[in-house]
Amino acid sequence: MRGGPRRRAGRPLAALLLLTATACTTGPALENQGAVTAPPGDSKHLTIGSAGFTESDLLAQMYALLLDSAGYSTKIISVTNREIYEPALENGQIDVVPEYAATFADWLNAKEHGADAAPVGSPDLAATMKALRALAAPRGLTVLDPGRAVDQNAFAVTAAYAREHRLRTLGDLGRSGLPVRLAAGDECVRRPYCAPGLKKTYGIDITAVDPKGVGTTQAKQAVRSGRDQMVLTTTTDATLDDFGLVLLTDDKHLQNADYLVPVVNQARAGGEGVRNALGKLNTVLTTADLARLNEQVDSWRRLPEDVARTYLRSAHLIPGDRG
Repeated sequence: MRGGPRRRAGRPLAALLLLTATACTTGPALENQGAVTAPPGDSKHLTIGSAGFTESDLLAQMYALLLDSAGYSTKIISVTNREIYEPALENGQIDVVPEYAATFADWLNAKEHGADAAPVGSPDLAATMKALRALAAPRGLTVLDPGRAVDQNAFAVTAAYAREHRLRTLGDLGRSGLPVRLAAGDECVRRPYCAPGLKKTYGIDITAVDPKGVGTTQAKQAVRSGRDQMVLTTTTDATLDDFGLVLLTDDKHLQNADYLVPVVNQARAGGEGVRNALGKLNTVLTTADLARLNEQVDSWRRLPEDVARTYLRSAHLIPGDRG
């Protein structure tokens, strides 16, 4: 659901391949060495990981700028596969990554207990964070506090369709009794947050799932054309206006608490310095802010580093230009 850093030059491809080769074979992987216990560290040279899509790039850039301003030396590396970057985070090849609370909790839970383990992420942020921290700590990872921004699954219809049927929420759509063909990923037919959840929680009449992907251009075009009535996307989708689409509020809280959280290597970046530097973002960055920042990169073709710097300066979180 979630898709290269532009800050400085980043690591060359050879270094990335080295990371890929070593991430699964070195360091204190929990499966091989048991629970990791280390005091909080405060290395002044930190590597920040990005998952390689726009939003993750932007967050990595903001983390780097905030840490630079706090006296750290940072570099960013893009590793698009969580199966690679999470072990690299455990063994200290990566020190900080932006993550999503419920998604990461369920991923760690499946890694610990198997793919069929019952999910621990939920719409309840406090319960999700408790489960996530319990799973992360034995791996030598610290999950910092979540902020205000959340990137959840979300559902959109055309503005005209919403006006015609007086729809503001998914509850409104369920009560309308309208048949809905849903543009989404093919896994939507079995995922509890998608077609089954829409039917069970809201009573929405999902007549078919059109397998065009999550928030893809093709999926949005299908809704704009009237072929489908609703599309699965995310709360920080930057291009909804381009397709004349509006989100319907998840008024019964079907979706999990995928709030943005920094995850750090405890031994290298678990100290108060990193916590305080990154915590500044929590009181400022909102879901709407993040959607606008994504738009500047995806639609306006601005560089993530430039967008991140402008935003942090406007929020007075880093110094502005001198002179």
